[in-house]
Amino acid sequence: MIILGSTGSIGESALDVAAHLGGDYRVVGLAACRSWERMAEQVEAFRPAAVAMSDEAAAARLAARLSESGTTTDILSGPDAMRRLVEELDADFVLSAIVGVAGLDSTLAAVKRGLTVGLANKESLVVAGQLMVDAAAASGAKLIPVDSEHSAIYQSLHSGRHEEIERILLTASGGPFRTWTYEAMRKATLEGALKHPTWDMGPKITIDSATMMNKALEIIEARWLFDISADRIEVVIHPESIIHSMVAFHDGSIVAQMGTPDMRTPIQYAMTYPHRIARAGDRLDFSKLERMHFEPPDVERFPALRLGHEVARTGGTAGAAFNAANEAAVAMFRAGKIGFLDISSQVEDVLRRHEFAETPDLATLMKIDAWSRNEVNTCCRV
Repeated sequence: MIILGSTGSIGESALDVAAHLGGDYRVVGLAACRSWERMAEQVEAFRPAAVAMSDEAAAARLAARLSESGTTTDILSGPDAMRRLVEELDADFVLSAIVGVAGLDSTLAAVKRGLTVGLANKESLVVAGQLMVDAAAASGAKLIPVDSEHSAIYQSLHSGRHEEIERILLTASGGPFRTWTYEAMRKATLEGALKHPTWDMGPKITIDSATMMNKALEIIEARWLFDISADRIEVVIHPESIIHSMVAFHDGSIVAQMGTPDMRTPIQYAMTYPHRIARAGDRLDFSKLERMHFEPPDVERFPALRLGHEVARTGGTAGAAFNAANEAAVAMFRAGKIGFLDISSQVEDVLRRHEFAETPDLATLMKIDAWSRNEVNTCCRV
């Protein structure tokens, strides 16, 4: 297997799972952007055939460190390093866990090779959903979602046929500001946005959870992963994060996947599919589970959800503009240049103004991506 984004939170969990699986499950490739010191530790632990670092300075430092220890691992560097790693290594499974559109190129390369792809990089489908599913159909690649919600849906779908689906129910914790008023959210701080109530995730994804932009991205991802229209995808607030998502069938049955909030569960499911292999860790204890809560989302306080449904319906370049504007706006918020509520308003503004194309190629999507980022950055510098 190849782990793209091995130094991030999902990548670290994936390596923990890989170490547990052992045996026939061998890590042959690792990839990251610039965390060369952590990469050096991972190389020493897993001895992959090759690694990729998109930051060339970080790759040089990694090479020097590995040379000192006498470790012989090939190092690919540069903006195309991750794609080359996927294209050149002999692998069966690729975990795509690079955050943001930076993971698109290498994920698409894995799909074109016909590999099994564990998809934690939702942006690949948000930006290039049609290209991704078309490439998978042509190559025979299997896309297995690693997001806890989409993994839950994927597992629940085994209870019926596609034509029997009535709707998909995406659960959401509601994030740290679930009970805050709109006025209170005007004063939300970066520190507050990074305090997720149930999940331990990277900073960008945690902020996306606070705006519920993460759930908007998941709506778009679900539309492509499960070939279902946006109007049949609903979001349900479930603060305890015990039910990870549900599928409602047209006979009235609702099938849910439940478990503790531990990303190692969906990661291992993707790695070992279609088998289930025993794993240590906490189990859901119903004797201690007093109650679970459910409520509808408030799209007035969290307009990202409305935008997510709109993008899922529209397709074309809408996903590229939506995702790029959000990534840029989150970066601006983290830098203290815009307020918390400005994130969603910036995204909506770019979505409305971008030059829409219904059937874009990859070059067009990347052009829209660059334009959208520039628009947010320019606006926020004024």
